[in-house]
Amino acid sequence: MSGTLSSESHETMPPSTVHSIRKFRFSRPQQIAAVLLFILFGQCLWVAIHQTLSETDYQYARCGREMWEKPSPLAGYFTSCGNIHDGTLAYRAAGLPLTIQRMLAGQASSTTTWEMRHEVSYVKLLMRLPFIAAGLALGACLWWVTRRLYGNTGGYIALSLYCFAPPILHACSYPNNEILAAFGLFAVVYTAIGVAHAMQGPKSKWRPRIVLLTLAFGFTAAAHVSAFLLGLVLTIAFMAYVAEGRRAYLPTLAIVWVLGALSLLFASYAFRPDAFSYVFRSEAAKMGLSFHPAGAFFSSLPNAGITIAALAALALYLTFRRSRYFGNTTPLLVAALLLVLVTTGVQTEPWLWAIPFLLAFIGGVFADVLETRYRKIFLWVTSAMLLAQAALCIASLPLLTQ
Repeated sequence: MSGTLSSESHETMPPSTVHSIRKFRFSRPQQIAAVLLFILFGQCLWVAIHQTLSETDYQYARCGREMWEKPSPLAGYFTSCGNIHDGTLAYRAAGLPLTIQRMLAGQASSTTTWEMRHEVSYVKLLMRLPFIAAGLALGACLWWVTRRLYGNTGGYIALSLYCFAPPILHACSYPNNEILAAFGLFAVVYTAIGVAHAMQGPKSKWRPRIVLLTLAFGFTAAAHVSAFLLGLVLTIAFMAYVAEGRRAYLPTLAIVWVLGALSLLFASYAFRPDAFSYVFRSEAAKMGLSFHPAGAFFSSLPNAGITIAALAALALYLTFRRSRYFGNTTPLLVAALLLVLVTTGVQTEPWLWAIPFLLAFIGGVFADVLETRYRKIFLWVTSAMLLAQAALCIASLPLLTQ
C-alpha cells in the first residue's frame, strides 16, 4: 500500500492518531506542500487584484461591517442586509478586515463601504483575504489528511490538483459561504474519524478532539446550516462504523455537538433571538438530487485534468482490490453524495464541497497504484496529468476575473 502503511494500517490509522502528535518539522515534504500552497496564494491574489468590485461584494462587506460595528437585527434580519439565507460567517469575514482597518485608522464606523472604496485602494483585497485564507487552510487540511493516510505521494497528488483547481480559485476570490462550508465540512468528517479512533484509547485523548470537532461544527453551521446537517449525519455514520465498543457514547456526543454548534451559530447572530430564529424559519435545510452540477463541473475544459484523474481513479478502485479499503472508500462516498446533492431552499454549491473529498480519493488510489510494478509508467502518466491540469488552470485565470 501507499507510503509505509499496509492495508490493515489504513483501516486503523486516522489522520489525528497519537503518532501524529509530534514535534513539527519543516522538512522536505512540508517545504514542497508550502511551495504548492504559495502558488495557490499567488493565483488567488492575481485573480482578486484583477477583479472589479461588484454589488454583491459591497453587500457582503456592508452587511458584515454592520454586524461587527452596529448590530441591530430587526424582525429576523439585519437592517441593511436583507434576509440572510445561507449563514452569517461570510458576511462577518468580508466585513471584519474593513472594520479593523477603520479602527486602526481611527475613523468613524459611519464611513460607508463605498466611501472606503475611494479612501482605501486595497479595499477589494481586504474583503477577499479571509476567503483566500480559508482556501489555503482547506488545502493544508487536505495535505495533512492525505499525507497521513496515503504517504507523501498521495499528499502531493491531492494537493497539486487542489492548487490548480479553477473552482477553488474562483471560490477563494470573492465573498461567499461556499469555500467556508467546504473547509468546515472536510474538517468535520476527518476530525470525527479521528475522534472515533481516539475513543479506542484513554478518555484523556478524547476531550481535545471532541472540543475541536464541536468548534468545527459551529464554524460549518455559521457558513451553511445544510452543510452542518450533512456533517452531523456523516459523523454519526462513520463513527458508528469505526468506534467499535464505544458506540454507546454516540448519542451523548451528538447532543454535545448539536448544542455546541447551535450556541456558536447563535453567537454569529450577535445573540439576537429574532435574527437567529430565521435559521429555523428559512428553507436552508431543504435538499434534493440533481446530476446537473456534477455534469457541469466534469464537462468544463479547465477541469479536464481533474475529470480524467477522477475517472481513472474510479476505474482503478473498481479494478484493484487493494484500493478498496476504508481510507479510500470514505472520501469516495462523501464526494459521490455531495456531487449529486442540491439545496432547494437556498442557493448553495455542494458540488464545491465535494472537491476536497474527490481529490483525497484520487490521491489515495493513485498512491496505491504507484506502489505496484506499474509504478514507472504510471508515474509518467500522473505527472503529465498534473502538468496538464496546471496549464489549463493558469490559462483560465483571466476568465475567473470576469
